[in-house]
Amino acid sequence: MISGKRLLAIIPARSGSKRLPRKNILDLAGKPLIAWTIEAALESKYIDRIVVSTDSKEISSISRKYGADVPFMRPDELATDETTSIDVVLHQLDQLEECNDSYSYVILLQPTSPLRTAENIDESVELLKSRNSDAVISVCKVEHSPLWCNTIPADGSLLNFLDDSILNKRSQDLNQYYRLNGAIYLCNIKLLKKEKNFFLKSNSIAYKMNEEQSIDIDSKNDFMCASMQIEILNIPK
Repeated sequence: MISGKRLLAIIPARSGSKRLPRKNILDLAGKPLIAWTIEAALESKYIDRIVVSTDSKEISSISRKYGADVPFMRPDELATDETTSIDVVLHQLDQLEECNDSYSYVILLQPTSPLRTAENIDESVELLKSRNSDAVISVCKVEHSPLWCNTIPADGSLLNFLDDSILNKRSQDLNQYYRLNGAIYLCNIKLLKKEKNFFLKSNSIAYKMNEEQSIDIDSKNDFMCASMQIEILNIPK
């Protein structure tokens, strides 16, 4: 709970991954990828219920085995490449409310962030409480400044590729930029339904995570990096 109000965790896990087939249930260091997120959510001090949204009976069975609930199967129209996370979350909330199971806050935990921990989840909740915020979204540092990026014309010219203000500057002299890492989206449900966006206009706060915990698996290379990181950091399996 958050200040006496119920917190629901939703883990979205459809079956149709194209870049990395069966991604959500691939074996990562001895257990299915989705199990890492379920176990982190179970260890959280604040989450009241963990629900997996999936269109797959296999993913549903594995999710239940590791301790999550799968009260409803996701309809096919919400399991396409075009389906957004907000669509999935709102559908799940509506289904639960029809069963008189309502919550004040929701946290979206994507299974593709296996190195996000229960500590990260709880720190994001505590940040929301301490800052009296309505939404907390996880970020991490950008490895290379976007100020060093630009488009390139057909002729390959680098004329005006960099702004004059950053020419010959060292990376440490540039402002630090951050990017979304996809690990945590925590939000007030009432406002989420109103704005249909986790980036609330009222009061959204960034929760900063380190690079090691911010691996977001979308490809075979990402999966290999996560496997190596688990071994290098000696993360409990």
